[in-house]
Amino acid sequence: MDKTNTFPIKKLPTKAQRHQLFGSVKPIKKIKPIEKEKMADLQNVKKDFLFNLDAVGVSNVKHPVTIYSHMQPSTQTSIGTFAFTSSLKHTNKGTNMSRFTEQLNKYHEQGFIADFMTLKLFTKELAERLEQNDAMIEVAFPWFFERKGPETGMSGMNHADVTIRVTYDQELGHTIDTSLSASITTLCPCSKEISEYSAHNQRGVVTIDVSLPPDLNEAETDWKAELLEAAESNASARLHPVLKRPDEKAVTEQAYENPRFVEDMVRLVAADLYEMPFVSKFKVMCRNEESIHMHDAVAEVSYDKQQPEKE
Repeated sequence: MDKTNTFPIKKLPTKAQRHQLFGSVKPIKKIKPIEKEKMADLQNVKKDFLFNLDAVGVSNVKHPVTIYSHMQPSTQTSIGTFAFTSSLKHTNKGTNMSRFTEQLNKYHEQGFIADFMTLKLFTKELAERLEQNDAMIEVAFPWFFERKGPETGMSGMNHADVTIRVTYDQELGHTIDTSLSASITTLCPCSKEISEYSAHNQRGVVTIDVSLPPDLNEAETDWKAELLEAAESNASARLHPVLKRPDEKAVTEQAYENPRFVEDMVRLVAADLYEMPFVSKFKVMCRNEESIHMHDAVAEVSYDKQQPEKE
């Protein structure tokens, strides 16, 4: 016996009637010009608008980027989150926002590479297009790298969060500031010292901000890999995407042999950065998500090699 349910057919209004039901109205008679050269251009009004602006532009622009690295994979595509700004003279009412994304699309058509050479060219060209003396581009993206288990060699993909900020000034040239955040394992030295056995550990996040020379040759120096190594090599242990039992044993024992407070972490990472000749100024922060406390533990240190050291 066929037990298929049948339902009464509901007669709906037409699609146009439904749109009207939910508030759509007919277009009004249009009287304003549609040709670009006849349209009002409020942004380019020239008057005294009281103040120069430090920065104006667009942010939170997501776009694909190509990343090169000395680590595997040597070439990868990631998603960049962009911000673009320029200063604005008091004689200009506003900037032409569309020019920021127009230029991004132009570079995309050529294959947008998130390296210093490309970003320096981008900012100089952007400043010229905007008829301003400066321009800034910032791009943040997840950078992936291969990580093998310490005993089995089984590999997977880890990632760190990277930000590059390039600023162009007509008189001063380019400045480059970068940031890398990497997750690590820390084992509590105090817990190890006072306990009969075991010690609590936690996942920490190390964030490194550095100023780099604008002429740094990225083909010779992979600054991302260098900063990652500074963060991970000073931790109690590295994080791994794939761990078999022999790997887990090795990582657990390594962490127990290398206890770290957050204070220890930032000082050890700072020492590595101090020894890097291409780093002129840095800031190191470490945040531990404590496993037996309700709070996080934090520490940070800043250092400028060009400034005399404070007592």
